[in-house]
Amino acid sequence: MDGVDNSVTNPDLSTGSFTPEGEQLKGSDLARAALEAAKAAAKARGRVPGSKSQGRPVNRRRRRWSGAGPDDRDPQPLGRIASRIAADRGWVEQLQGGQVFGRWAKLVGEDVAEHATPIALSDGELTVQASSTAWATQLRLLQRELIKRIAAGVGNGVVKRLKIKGPDAPSWRHGPRHAPGRGPRDTYG
Repeated sequence: MDGVDNSVTNPDLSTGSFTPEGEQLKGSDLARAALEAAKAAAKARGRVPGSKSQGRPVNRRRRRWSGAGPDDRDPQPLGRIASRIAADRGWVEQLQGGQVFGRWAKLVGEDVAEHATPIALSDGELTVQASSTAWATQLRLLQRELIKRIAAGVGNGVVKRLKIKGPDAPSWRHGPRHAPGRGPRDTYG
């Protein structure tokens, strides 16, 4: 099965081997003599001693069943497993987008984060809502700088454009029903 020719009769080692001086070999000397005899028999059959391949590709990596050292079967750190799963399932872009929201204050700075909040990220466009119209104008002026900071912290291409929104106007709609029209604002003169 394994490609070894066992048809040659092995020397009978039970009878003992003798040295040229007539002494009987024992222990490691007997094993050494048996190895030499096996090498000579293999050479006589035309096989090179020490070659295990015999026409098969040689796998130079030795299979280890136990022992010290890292192995793929060892327990892995959770972060490494999570990043491998995210890469396999194509979640890397969504996770990078999530980092923009989670690390917003560190990416843009505390002063900007105090007056601006990220709302949505789709197709590389990050929508940011400012706390006042003055801050909306300031964010529009700082737009390129903010995109560079975000790219340095999260990665290139995650945020390509910023859409700056000012503060929302108060709503006069209270409840599920309302009448069409401008409402009470039309009496402000």
